[in-house]
Amino acid sequence: MSERAAPFFCPYCGDEDLRPNEQGHGAWECAACSRAFQLKFLGLLAPATSGEPSGGDDI
Repeated sequence: MSERAAPFFCPYCGDEDLRPNEQGHGAWECAACSRAFQLKFLGLLAPATSGEPSGGDDI
């Protein structure tokens, strides 16, 4: 298994000055806007299905 991914920017202000937070796994804090947030993986989505064929338009 590979390392956990880290966020590249704050979801609130967009700054890149992020540090791990003491709250636990997936918790980060932004030094620019003084916000703390937590990331959580919810799961994989089912593939989108529709009644239309996947091909392009025929001319």
